[in-house]
Amino acid sequence: MRVAEIIRKTKETDIKLKIDLDGKGNSNIDSGCGFLDHMLTLFAKHGRFDLDVFCKGDIEVDYHHTVEDIGICLGQAFKKALGDKKGINRYGDTALPMDESLILSAVDVSGRSFLAYNLNPKAKRVGNFDVELVEEFFIAFTSNAGINLHVVQLAGKNTHHILEGAFKSVARSLKTAVSINKDLGDEIPSTKGVL
Repeated sequence: MRVAEIIRKTKETDIKLKIDLDGKGNSNIDSGCGFLDHMLTLFAKHGRFDLDVFCKGDIEVDYHHTVEDIGICLGQAFKKALGDKKGINRYGDTALPMDESLILSAVDVSGRSFLAYNLNPKAKRVGNFDVELVEEFFIAFTSNAGINLHVVQLAGKNTHHILEGAFKSVARSLKTAVSINKDLGDEIPSTKGVL
């Protein structure tokens, strides 16, 4: 079973996160940040990952530590749940329309972390959420998961749609990348023999 649980406690956040890569898209999210809860719920649903996240963070300061630290934990959980990565597709990409926005994401579960973040949202905030924190989330996630991720905005005007499209697109690309390819058997999808 490709399941992982991460418990991480600092002076800024107390997080318990559990993921099942082969789930049905069920989620139970309580981060203390409504917008992030919405994005993670979409992420779980569109990636077909079962995801539980509980975070008690210093949101009286702002959402920065909560968002970044959940990204760290989600990345660690992905890496742990993937194990040796035998038989996975490794690559995934999705062009996802969200009303007027169009987001392209591409993933390589390579063991090397890299983020190319090319979103250009118009607004600086969605509700009380700082839009720049989405990039911080994906930096933390990719760094800890060992994943190469490109996220590109091809079209879009509404900031909520752009960000929602990004989370949905990334989730779908990840689902493809981490899915088991029966043709590969126990092969590692790399000429190096390791990812």
